[in-house]
Amino acid sequence: MFEAEVLPDALDKPGFYRVLAQQLTALLEGERDWIANAANTAALIFTSLPDLNWAGFYFLKPGPAGGELVLGPFQGRPACVRIALGRGVCGTAAATRQAQVVADVHAFPGHIACDPASRSELVVPLLGGGRVVGVLDLDSPVPGRFDAEDRAGVAELARIFLDSSEAVAA
Repeated sequence: MFEAEVLPDALDKPGFYRVLAQQLTALLEGERDWIANAANTAALIFTSLPDLNWAGFYFLKPGPAGGELVLGPFQGRPACVRIALGRGVCGTAAATRQAQVVADVHAFPGHIACDPASRSELVVPLLGGGRVVGVLDLDSPVPGRFDAEDRAGVAELARIFLDSSEAVAA
């Protein structure tokens, strides 16, 4: 059985994300089910990263106007279920295929307030098979919680998740 080790406080941020990536790789090893892997990825991130109040996935479902993001496995308070492409931080990340680091969500045009305690957000698009398949979303009650090092570290975690999950990347 996988057991996450406590990450030392002395690690710098890139070192922290390297160790967390190793843990995620070990956690997902041998499992190909994308729902199980999304659930475990969200749980590991939520329990390992400080100052989070939400960590989880939205997956792109086909439909009019390119589809919409639909809530997937997560950790935290109940969340918005459907998000239109281009709307809010998650919809913007999916529509632009670019990670979004938002220091103050209240200043983000069109921000969707699923949890009023959230103050900053990091959203990484999930790109599989040449298309957007969803986003990995992290929220924090701390303004300015995320930076470029977090963006790079979480992008690597998203890559590990995608590589482990056949159905999502296909």
